[in-house]
Amino acid sequence: MRILHTMLRVRDLERSLSFYTELLGMKLLRKKDYPSGRFTLAFVGYGLESEMAVIELTHNWDIRQYEMGNAYGHIALGVDNIQTICESIAAGGGNVVRPPGPMKHGSTVIAFVEDPDGYKVELIELASRTSED
Repeated sequence: MRILHTMLRVRDLERSLSFYTELLGMKLLRKKDYPSGRFTLAFVGYGLESEMAVIELTHNWDIRQYEMGNAYGHIALGVDNIQTICESIAAGGGNVVRPPGPMKHGSTVIAFVEDPDGYKVELIELASRTSED
């Protein structure tokens, strides 16, 4: 068994695709409209779905607002230079909600960004990651 994807419901598919592809550097792997169900699925990721987990962005055409709930946490991405990545995201109009720095009670350097729908994405600097964090 392996994880295939994580699904996020999004209000504005094009805005979300821009965030994940332009600011986070993912590739649009596939996208399909389902007119009879009035929704579109778009899959983004850093590699082939056959080899790694991806994110499914689901756009329901008739829904304008979602409730976030309090159970969702975040998606985590490993990065090589967290400061440069955060600067690039901010320069591209992205929202860095927690600037790079050591995690509370640990030494791993992390940051958080927020996608257009308010989903949190944790960035973890791989070089600073230790087995205790």
